[in-house]
Amino acid sequence: MSFLSRKKAAPEAATAAEYRTDDMKTFVFEEFPMTLADLKKRPEADLKDPFGTAALTLVALCVYVEDREAGGEMLNFLKGPAKLSNFDRQFLADRFAEYDYVPASFFEGAVPENDYTPDEPYKLTVCAGAHSFDTEGYMTLFIKSGGADSPRMIKLRNKPSTGEWFVWDYVGLLSGVKTPVSQNPWA
Repeated sequence: MSFLSRKKAAPEAATAAEYRTDDMKTFVFEEFPMTLADLKKRPEADLKDPFGTAALTLVALCVYVEDREAGGEMLNFLKGPAKLSNFDRQFLADRFAEYDYVPASFFEGAVPENDYTPDEPYKLTVCAGAHSFDTEGYMTLFIKSGGADSPRMIKLRNKPSTGEWFVWDYVGLLSGVKTPVSQNPWA
């Protein structure tokens, strides 16, 4: 194949140099996209902004609680070349069997006292931190939960050939949070 028939290179990916440790972005969802097709209509679905990919991951986890198939499709899209493994699917099933309220806890207004019912429209703030840019090609971002004392992390990996940021490690988002009042026998 000659150079004339090759596709032009993808635009340069956003690099850590384009972000600062005090960067934060708030995303607003009038309603949750409930299918992969709906998720792809969101501007963040171009996956060029790691903050947007992180926000969509929480949307996908909320959908996964309601519909494993639809949520799994969304997570596979957000994970790019590294699809959900059987281990990932089992981990999510185990986690959400008892703690299905955890993903909702990251949206504004969702606290134990209201059983993690977020305010509408749904808002989510994603932040960079002191160690967000420690590893080249990866970015660690943080999201505050209404049920935890410290923000939780999500790690994203850049695919330089396309400029996209994919979910690499989301397990930190699924750590336990305070029990909702309606489920807490000590409340």
